[in-house]
Amino acid sequence: MPNELPTYTNHVVTGTDYSIMCCLDKRNKRLRVDDYKGNIDAITLRILELAKSHALTKIFIKSHENDWQSFLSKGWMLEGIYKGYFNGNDAYCMAFYDDLERRTSDYWLDEDHILQQVYTLPLKPDRPLVPAPLTLRMAEVQDAEPLAQLYSHIFQTYPTPMNEPSYVAKTMEEGTIYYLVQDQNQLISAASAEINVAYANAEMTDCATLPAYRNQGLMRLLMHALEEELIRRHITCAYSLSRALSFGMNAVFYQMGYRYYGRLTKNCDIYDKYEDMNLWVKPLT
Repeated sequence: MPNELPTYTNHVVTGTDYSIMCCLDKRNKRLRVDDYKGNIDAITLRILELAKSHALTKIFIKSHENDWQSFLSKGWMLEGIYKGYFNGNDAYCMAFYDDLERRTSDYWLDEDHILQQVYTLPLKPDRPLVPAPLTLRMAEVQDAEPLAQLYSHIFQTYPTPMNEPSYVAKTMEEGTIYYLVQDQNQLISAASAEINVAYANAEMTDCATLPAYRNQGLMRLLMHALEEELIRRHITCAYSLSRALSFGMNAVFYQMGYRYYGRLTKNCDIYDKYEDMNLWVKPLT
């Protein structure tokens, strides 16, 4: 594998007794392992080598239920549980750090306080109406440029290059679906679902609303639209990683019936720093 790689690349790494599906994410200085098969000892050694060779300070792996305690016994930490991720079976988010600053959360107690505030809110499972004169629709490839402009406007930094129209278009071509809300011809709010067809799950992500249009229930509207499309496509598990410091996004998922299943420490560079991310999961029926 070459030393110099683009900032965000997916790989299949194989050995005599294992295979690993992973993402080398230089943008966020992390190695994300999405799936694997084979010898756990060999897998652990190989991903530690990969992270070190690319100066990545965090590794996290979606472990199968039979393996998470093996990772735990090797010094890894359980940070969250993706309920139903593997076609109804749970995935365990196991993390390993190679940097004390990356391992240490700066806002953990503040984030706990925000979570407790969220829990006082009423549930809102019903789909809201589209406020007049706004319109809701699924995005198409020609929407890639305005979507990229929206993300550039909202986020100073972001875990993936969503400010690049070519990248947004590429995610669409690879199966990610986007819904958006417009005020006449202006894009004002959007969200996406990144679908894993093999395991019947989807990550609800890329949530953004222009400041002038917030507190109108637009994100709940987008999430309902995405969920309905996912159910139509036989996806059974929806999950999201929300900024632990964001009251609004955590409130959206809690009120829509998602459950909190853990917090991933300094998981990605979003806005202007590495931030802790809350894991929310909901079964789709």
